Amino acid sequence: MAFGTAALAFAQPPAANQQPPVKVNVLNVCKPSAEEQKELSSALARIPSKPGFATDFEVARGHSTLDSSTPIPGMESLPPGAVSAADWVRIRREFPNLSPFSNVQYSFSVDAKNMVETLVLRVRDPKDLMQVSIEDSASAVTSASAMLSTSTPISRVRLERFGKPSVALARCSGNEGGPATDQTAYEPIFRSASSIMQRYRDALGARQMVPQELAHLGVASTRASADGGAKSKR
Repeated sequence: MAFGTAALAFAQPPAANQQPPVKVNVLNVCKPSAEEQKELSSALARIPSKPGFATDFEVARGHSTLDSSTPIPGMESLPPGAVSAADWVRIRREFPNLSPFSNVQYSFSVDAKNMVETLVLRVRDPKDLMQVSIEDSASAVTSASAMLSTSTPISRVRLERFGKPSVALARCSGNEGGPATDQTAYEPIFRSASSIMQRYRDALGARQMVPQELAHLGVASTRASADGGAKSKR
């Protein structure tokens, strides 16, 4: 009798308003697991240490309005209803056919508060790993030339995987009033990513090209005028 009741319950169709199950993957970007650390290190080790590019390339610049519905890669998302804007420069180069990566894209964006530098390398044959993203940032109170002339600490490394959740590592501070997050174990990954950013920044000519392209957008002259005005008031 109990068996018949169970069988009858199993045969009943699902309710019309029943929603399909939703799977949520939470990334622990502050303290990735040992396996995730291994994946991050392995992916960074695959990136060519001496970049060599094919003849195809792209350089672009622009000014984009940012709101909660149209995020700009590399910039923080805004709360609903808020609007901001950013100027950006993008450099893209193709790798030779024998390279495990198909192309690399470097972008530099600046808004009223921050400057963000992002390097993205896309895998040619994405069986598992699809792309590697490395990012750093600095306050917009300085100039793009000043930021690019120094080694800005990497703030985030992210792996996009085929059919799997992303793997990421980000620098994290402690909660307000709490102790700082101990990320000593992840410093080799951060150092490796920083070295890659520096090599590709040089190989792509970003140190010279980004300030020149931003100047066409009026970013350099505007900042110089603001700095001059600030000095004259002292």
